[in-house]
Amino acid sequence: MNEVNRTRLDTDGGRDISPPRRRPRSPNPKNCVTVAVSSRVLFSMDVEQQIYEQKGMEEYLAHQQQHEMEPLQPGPAFPFIKAIETVNSRLRELYPDSEEVFDVVLMTNNHANVGLRLINSINHHSLFIERFCMTGGNSPIGYLKAYHTNLYLSADAYKVREALDEGIAAATMFTPEKVVEVSEVELRVAFDGDAVLFDDESERIYKAHGLDKFFEHEKALADKPLDHGPLKGFLESLGKLQRKFYAKGQRLGCPIRTYLVTARSAASSGTRALKTLRSWGLEIDEALFLAGAPKGPLLEKIRPHIFFDDQMFHVQGASRMGTVAAHVPYGIAQKVTHKPSISNTAAK
Repeated sequence: MNEVNRTRLDTDGGRDISPPRRRPRSPNPKNCVTVAVSSRVLFSMDVEQQIYEQKGMEEYLAHQQQHEMEPLQPGPAFPFIKAIETVNSRLRELYPDSEEVFDVVLMTNNHANVGLRLINSINHHSLFIERFCMTGGNSPIGYLKAYHTNLYLSADAYKVREALDEGIAAATMFTPEKVVEVSEVELRVAFDGDAVLFDDESERIYKAHGLDKFFEHEKALADKPLDHGPLKGFLESLGKLQRKFYAKGQRLGCPIRTYLVTARSAASSGTRALKTLRSWGLEIDEALFLAGAPKGPLLEKIRPHIFFDDQMFHVQGASRMGTVAAHVPYGIAQKVTHKPSISNTAAK
């Protein structure tokens, strides 16, 4: 019997003692797809945030240390991170020595004294997060490039804007108003088009000149690819990992599924969007052209682990129906400021 897989027996009690499961080795950041996530979206820390806001930093740190053996509960990014780990498990089955997997970095401006509670919470929930960046009150944005970050998720819109200004894909996450079950065997990521995957060129035409001019513009330029938006690079990263499954004959069984969920109309303006993706050499698994209809009901059927949109109106609508939605503060739509009505607080 193979010594690695054999179950050993305790000499005095007869208990089964299985060998501890080997933790995977952390990949080289240059080879993997790095997702940096703040502690406030990975875990629910509303109580702690209230202590910080009402009583100050010292009381906040004391509370965290006093409760460091109590694991924090999952936050809005938790299912997304768990789905990432499912994909990694499948990838390691196919490519045991490959470092082309997801890697997760906890990127937070928390003080290092909070680190023990975060580590205990990660271990309690059996998450594989080995890289921490705790900046003790300073902005962590300057570290994102050093970690080769492909996507940054936070509850702090200011930090997200900082990251976007540095050319890093980023979004502000919100806790949905109700909890819905999401897939445990497939990572589902949904993207808006304009000002998310694409730049906001067409959105600017619509805002300045109305819908008819927008349609004319898109028809005239149907064969000209749109410029890239802030999350194009993350879709590319997902595509890179998808192709590893395709190479093993697992296109239909690939555990990553991507969606384009756009307010564009298929016949009037959908051609340019699809041709743009093709010109980039990117595939999208499903494309939903809603012609201005609400996105929430369709997203409720898809049940993505995360949905990215540049307009708070769509983020709020999706959140009300249970979708974990993330706001990408990019493009012309941000010139009209919206105060989120969704419950959310600044990230730690």
